[in-house]
Formats: sequence, structure tokens, C-alpha cells
Amino acid sequence: MNIINDLELGTFDLHIHTCASDGVFTPAEMVKKASAMGLQTIAITDHDTVAGVAEAMAASQSASLTVIPGVEIRTRWRKYNVDVLGYNLRDLHQMQQRLRILHEDRNERARRIIDKFRQFNMPITMEDVRQYSGDGVITRPHIAKAIVAKGYLYSVRDVFRHYLGDGRPACVDLTGLSLEEGIQMIHNAGGVAVLAHPYCFKNPTHIEEMITLGLDGLEVWHREHRPRDVNKLIRLAEKHHLFVTGGSDFHHDAHPLGRFLI
Repeated sequence: MNIINDLELGTFDLHIHTCASDGVFTPAEMVKKASAMGLQTIAITDHDTVAGVAEAMAASQSASLTVIPGVEIRTRWRKYNVDVLGYNLRDLHQMQQRLRILHEDRNERARRIIDKFRQFNMPITMEDVRQYSGDGVITRPHIAKAIVAKGYLYSVRDVFRHYLGDGRPACVDLTGLSLEEGIQMIHNAGGVAVLAHPYCFKNPTHIEEMITLGLDGLEVWHREHRPRDVNKLIRLAEKHHLFVTGGSDFHHDAHPLGRFLI
């Protein structure tokens, strides 16, 4: 099935985060924003949780907008972090139950990151982080916001640039699921698995190797993809008979909701 086969560019956004993970808006607010922009189809794809999907789908009933139930799962493949988008999930309860194992993984990572910041003389607590994550999934932006709130650095961007970005001294990788396990989890919930923002992988051979593990599609359009990336990914999807998707990877208003062509 090709999720966007009947969708026109400019009418959909299939990669949106809410406050159920590291977005700033509630699911209902995202539906309202998308509807006001004239979007016709969106997908709620929070990190390692489907907690915001039901609210978004309920809000869509009065907004003349279709919400695709989705998720973004962090997995590991070889030495790489690989995000997999799941779409058209039929059994949200089963998915949320299985995702609980990842929540403790994220909590443990948060504790280890907090310990690293203490070593850098920037002490924060889990309570400080929970001011931003609430009872939801803890992500790195929540920790970065706590660091900024304490006055240690000026902005979340600075925190990531110097400490929390991949490969930086305070970054801790999630152990989590293997890529194969993440794909299977999505399939078991009745969904389809799409490789998120493939631009992260500069070697196309790596993408082709991941495709053999059961991926159903590629996220061809993304706000970080250049035109040459899009063209290469379309050709790769055609070669392997995969469907293609696109989304802004929206977290806040600095990201262009519904616009992901550079």
C-alpha cells in the first residue's frame, strides 16, 4: 500500500510530534494548526509512544482532516541509531504496551545523561527534566531545556551543539530495540514500517541493507532533504518497490508544518 499514492504535495504532513513526546503542542492543537493550514491528512508520530493518537483522531472529527495513527521508534542497526516510522497502526493498545519497554530505556538514558552533566558542573535532577516531559517519554530536548532553565547555557541549540548532539560528550545512546525488532513491532500492530529521514545515512548501500530487513517504505520528503536526496531516494524506492512518504518532522513553530521541500 502506498500511503501517499492519492495525496498531493502540500495537502499532507506524515511526520508530526506532539507534547506526548518532544513536541510543544497537544495533539488537538496540532490538528487545529494543520486544519487551519488547509492540510487534509496528517500522521501523529511521537517518539516511542502512541499516547497522543487518540486525542488527535478525536479532534479530527470536527476538523475535516484525516489523522493516520503512527509512531516513530528509535532502533539500533550496527553502530547506528535508526528511526522507523510506523503508519496505519491498527492495535494501538498492543503497540503502547510493547513500547513500555522502551520508556524505561529512555529513563535510564536520562539518568546517565544527568550524571554526565553533573560531571561537567551542570547539576540537574530528574525532577527538573520532568518539568518539561511531564509523565510522557523523556527525550534529549527535555533535558536540554532543563539545562537552559538552570542558566548553564543560553539555548537548546547550544546544549546540543556542545553536549547532547550525537557524538557529543553528554550524549548516551539508547540500547532499545534492534531495527528488525522495531519493524516487526510495527508489523505486529498491523502497521507499515518506513525508514525516517534517510538523509542521515550517506552510504546508499546501508539503506539497501536495511531495506532487506523488512522495511515497507522510505521517507523521501523531509525538511532536511535536498532535491538531490529526494531524487536518489525516489529511485531507490522504485528499485525495491517501496512506497514513499514525506513529513516536516514538526516539533515547534520553527519547523515548517506541511512544507518539506527545499
